[in-house]
This record gives sequence, structure tokens and C-alpha cells, in this order.
Amino acid sequence: MSSLRLEIITPENVRAACRVAVAPEQNAFVAPVPVSLAEAYAYGDRAWPRLVMDGDQAVGFVMAGIDPAAENENHRYGIWRLNVDAAHQGKGYGRFAIGEVLAELRRRGARRATVSWIEGDGGPRDFYLKLGFTPIGEDGGETVGEIALD
Repeated sequence: MSSLRLEIITPENVRAACRVAVAPEQNAFVAPVPVSLAEAYAYGDRAWPRLVMDGDQAVGFVMAGIDPAAENENHRYGIWRLNVDAAHQGKGYGRFAIGEVLAELRRRGARRATVSWIEGDGGPRDFYLKLGFTPIGEDGGETVGEIALD
């Protein structure tokens, strides 16, 4: 995994990003990448979408939300999306992507980060808990977790 990196979404790689697809049973837990890219466009500078690359292969997509002035503290610095392609799950790509997002949030002055997830069998709860997120409540029907970045 020495060739792992996050790339900015560009005209050259946007189609590869749109081909990243989670397993069918995970579709209930995360929006598809094309929807996330449309939201990134709509949110402008508050969205931080990136393609997860291993060498020349797109293996995932991650998007952070960065809005230090947000009224709701849980919406200031967070992980909005994580999609690891079904063929590439279980190889550490998700852990890598979240680690890179948290490093970026630290660089931007965040002292904590949040993520939200839909509860259910096959959902991402255990993944985020293993990474150190702690559930702190609910927002819009989703569980909110936080992690300290100090």
C-alpha cells in the first residue's frame, strides 16, 4: 500500500470516481459517488471530495465537510462520505482514507471531527468505532460519532 494517496477530483479522473461502487447490500448506508460529487459541487468550498488511489487504480472515494463557522458544532469538521469499492474492501483503504481526512482536518485547525452513520446490519458503525469514534447522539436519524484530534 505504499502507492496509496488521495487525489483531487478532476476532469481526467471523475469517471473513475463515478465507477467506485460499494457492495449492493451497503447501498442503504451511503450515497453513490455521483450523488456525493453533485453535493460537493452544491456545497462548494465546504466540501472536500477526494478519490482514493492505489497506484493507477481508483479504489475508493472520501468526502469531508469543512465549515468552521457552522452553527451546529457537529457540522464544522466531519466525514461526509466514505465509499470503498466492493472489490477492494477489507484491504485498509477505508482506514487510510479516514486517516488522511483527519490529518487534513488537523491542518485546518480542527480539534475534533465527526461522522454520522445509519444504524443497521452491515452498516459502518463497527468500522468507525474501531477507528476511535465515540457515539455522541443523533442528527437527522443518524448516529453521530466524534473523535478528538489533539
